[in-house]
Amino acid sequence: MTLYGETRPPADDRPTVQVTAVTWPIEESQPPAPESPRRPRRLRLLLAAGVTTVVLGGVAGAGAYAYAGDVPRGTRVLGAELGGRSRTDAARELRSELDRRAAELGRPLPVRVGERTVEIDPAEVGLTVDVDATVAAAAEAAAHPVSRLVGSRSVRPVVAVDVDRLHSTLQKVAGDQGRKMTVPAITYAGTTPKVVHPKPGLALDPQRSAEVVRAGWLSGEPVTVPLVESHPATTADEVDRLVDELAKPAVAAPVKITTSRGSVTVPPAAIAKSLRFGADKAGKLTPRLDVKRLRGALGDDLTRLEVAPKDARLSISGGAPKVVDAGRPGQQVDGKALEQDLLAVLPKADGREVEAELKPVQPEVTAEKVAALGIKEKVSSFTTRFTGGLSSPRSQNIATIAKKVDGTVVLPGETFSLNGHTGERGYAQGYRDAPVILDGKLVPGVGGGTSQFTTTLFNAIYYAGLEDVEHKPHSYWFDRYPAVIESTIFWPDLDFKFRNNTEYGVLIDTSYTSSTITVSIWSTKIYDSVKTEYSPRRNITTPRTIHLEPGPSCIPSNGINGFTQDAYRVIRKGGKVVKREKFTWRYDAEPRYVCGRES
Repeated sequence: MTLYGETRPPADDRPTVQVTAVTWPIEESQPPAPESPRRPRRLRLLLAAGVTTVVLGGVAGAGAYAYAGDVPRGTRVLGAELGGRSRTDAARELRSELDRRAAELGRPLPVRVGERTVEIDPAEVGLTVDVDATVAAAAEAAAHPVSRLVGSRSVRPVVAVDVDRLHSTLQKVAGDQGRKMTVPAITYAGTTPKVVHPKPGLALDPQRSAEVVRAGWLSGEPVTVPLVESHPATTADEVDRLVDELAKPAVAAPVKITTSRGSVTVPPAAIAKSLRFGADKAGKLTPRLDVKRLRGALGDDLTRLEVAPKDARLSISGGAPKVVDAGRPGQQVDGKALEQDLLAVLPKADGREVEAELKPVQPEVTAEKVAALGIKEKVSSFTTRFTGGLSSPRSQNIATIAKKVDGTVVLPGETFSLNGHTGERGYAQGYRDAPVILDGKLVPGVGGGTSQFTTTLFNAIYYAGLEDVEHKPHSYWFDRYPAVIESTIFWPDLDFKFRNNTEYGVLIDTSYTSSTITVSIWSTKIYDSVKTEYSPRRNITTPRTIHLEPGPSCIPSNGINGFTQDAYRVIRKGGKVVKREKFTWRYDAEPRYVCGRES
């Protein structure tokens, strides 16, 4: 048996173990070769064992050599030899190579988007070589022992980029070359379906752009980023089918809703107002029946078949809040079930009737819930004065809205809307004509005076430290209100909203006399004090005189100066200021209106 091995440095200086020949012992059953005397069996076994040991020793040595370090021998990244090194050493070597190439890696990268080309600073879009990820990739470059032992390989560096920053930069380059996707739509003009067919969009895809830039950064060549076409999920044919199979037949005839308390007929016009075809971002068009819109279209017709739940009511008695009405559950149509049932019958020409289930509905505010809300003390109170006594229409409007709001409980985190709470304030709701500001002048209008209540309520929540969500001061300043800290209201365009930004419930308590309106807020006191600091008035303007045609609609006024002023809400807690909020308003000079022609 002959066995020999030698290690020679090949051209790339990587050692290679060569095994050139192995001759195994001759079997005992064969005659011995003439030149060699027959060896004893023990000697032959010893020789075989020795050969095996030598072979295994060589293989073990080669394996140890091949698996030295974490990175396979012969592995290069950006020309840096990382083979045979631990991951830590390989990372150190790669960082050194990146430092040597800093000027090269920092060169502007030419990027083409559509018909435009720009040079991008790699640092501005976060283009870097991820050293740890690159070393990990290099360590996995050759897992097979033979692959680790022989040959060489070049591993591409793993490139990182800030996708959002890159996308923002490329969008500026793209400019108006793209186009927005036209999402499909089906709407109604009366009871006639109107269709918008989908059209594909052309825009940058952030992930695709990042992929292209990462791949091309180190190539030394300009990179072309594609504008990607995106098609809406619902096709034009599918839109037409929805029109033929649902939108048109839906409004072809009425639908009857029957409950255990009676029935209501839904006319095609009400169906058209409540049947919606909404498209998501992908352009998928989905029909749905908006039960809230249906209720609005039916007015009180559906409400008459239901029993509204009644909230528990609090009232101030003996200087403390007490439950005066425990409330009661109600019965309402199951909206989700009604939507599905209506969508099922709307495509049909016959059998357009659904059975609507009346489900028990608990009041939002129960007596048990009120007891746990921490409504225990008066937090703030504010009063404004009016003239004319309770016999005047304006005073009666103030009293009407005050009664509507009295006893309202606003839960923690809930936003209160005055328009949402009272609904429309018209003749049917008990409001009367009184002066309102319209187009800059006082004219008779239903609900005049409700702005005074709004201002009183605003000040009450303001001094309670509650969050102002929406309010708008008057165009002119009236001295019955504090400057800046006041609010008008007008249905449905101008609203007043505040949020209960505490962990306790808030009770709004209202009261009035023949000359005053008072709003008090009851809850748990959080702050030491809430006060207002004013800046001096500035930009003062004087009123001009305007002559109007005399008549019932003409209301004279003396005129009021205009000015700008700041009000600061200063909130203290624990002996220090915890919040300082600035409110600023510019008042116009109210003209001096004269009912009669200029003499």
